[in-house]
Amino acid sequence: MTPQETVEKALSLSRADECVVIAEESGTANLRWAGNTLTTNGVTRSRRLTVIAMRRSGDGVAAGAVSRSAVQDAQIEDVVREAERVAAASGPAEDAAPLITDVPAEIADGGSWDEPPAETEIGVFSDLAPALGEAFAEAEAAGRRLYGFANHMVTSTYLGTSGGLRLRHDQPTGLVELNAKLAGASGGGSAWAGVSTRDFTDVDVHALTGDLARRLEWSRRRVDLPAGRYETILPPSAVADLMVYLYWSAGARDAHDGRTVFSAPGGGTRVGEKLADLPVTLSSDPTAAGLECAPFVIAHASGPTASVFDNGLPIGAVDWISDGTLAALIQTRHSAGLTGLPLTPGADNLIMRGPAGASASLEEMVARTERGLLLTCLWYIREVDPQTLLLTGLTRDGVYLVEDGEVVGEVNNFRFNESPVDLLSRITDVGATERTLPREWSDYFTRAAMPPVRVADFNMSTVSQAS
Repeated sequence: MTPQETVEKALSLSRADECVVIAEESGTANLRWAGNTLTTNGVTRSRRLTVIAMRRSGDGVAAGAVSRSAVQDAQIEDVVREAERVAAASGPAEDAAPLITDVPAEIADGGSWDEPPAETEIGVFSDLAPALGEAFAEAEAAGRRLYGFANHMVTSTYLGTSGGLRLRHDQPTGLVELNAKLAGASGGGSAWAGVSTRDFTDVDVHALTGDLARRLEWSRRRVDLPAGRYETILPPSAVADLMVYLYWSAGARDAHDGRTVFSAPGGGTRVGEKLADLPVTLSSDPTAAGLECAPFVIAHASGPTASVFDNGLPIGAVDWISDGTLAALIQTRHSAGLTGLPLTPGADNLIMRGPAGASASLEEMVARTERGLLLTCLWYIREVDPQTLLLTGLTRDGVYLVEDGEVVGEVNNFRFNESPVDLLSRITDVGATERTLPREWSDYFTRAAMPPVRVADFNMSTVSQAS
């Protein structure tokens, strides 16, 4: 049974007052390599079915959401009935709202409902694999070892409701991660690079491995530094990991309830408050070139930043931070009613830009640094305090000392303690925005474009033995 037929069958079987069905079909292709040799490759497929049953009563509307993987045709009714049982056992939903029935033509026509699901295949790596082969040979000759993987997933989502809405979206998601190590080296000599992509035609393997080789040469000289606050240059990947966590924490409902860093003292939110002295902008846009994502809400369950009643709601471009000022928070229709702020649902991408004319590369930012640290990436990020959004984590795969505009050696790793909100106020320089891969969150969030930034007094709280 096709995903479209699954949606129609589930809707026809529903006995609920209203029903939303989401059928997803995904294909994944992967390559893996170790020690300058390709090791495995393959293609897999998967399916997921979500049924959301809605039951009206005198007290309001209750919703029951059930998601199952690998549902066979004969099991569709089981999922529908389970969703109805959950709805029957649930109290009225505070986010209840009429189902979306009308969407702009450009969204309704954005994906052909009747076409079969999009697919991927191992051939998506037809340009990447030969380039990797050349990189392996070059690394072997230079005494380096390359490790890593490439994944490509294409998910087709079919959303149907009892109100007649039918929407479809195809989402390609690709990434490459590369680690390089010095052959025979022990304790150190490790570097990482990663990039996100839709189809791998824009992945420059030579540029990635060239950057890794340069960092490994830097690592040949070791400089031990104590914990402390350092002027620090964060590359786009590290900036993305911090800004993605900020974005995930930017729910309007939680802020309005006084639970987050975006809550205003005495009630309400901090929307309209200046967060950064430099005019940086943090935004999402489903149509952003190379970062395209679903232009409508796909909600499998309700939560602080999502509502099952909003399925199909159009998503537009939003500036979350505009020229350094908090401009919006992630909203459902319900939270927008509570806060009185505009309805701004979240999108599956994130873009940060600096002031007009910010065009410096990471290398140029290093060249104009008197003394500071250059990071590669962050790892094992965890929240310490939601009221300040204080995060802790580790540096990984290369922290370098910069003196008089040049990298003079690799230093030890650190545990850091920083709030990305507070960090915004200490940014002193912003470079050119480029597509990047958030290393810590790459399993969940890949569509990001960030600049390198320079931050004063980045808090390296303790020395870490992590490599």
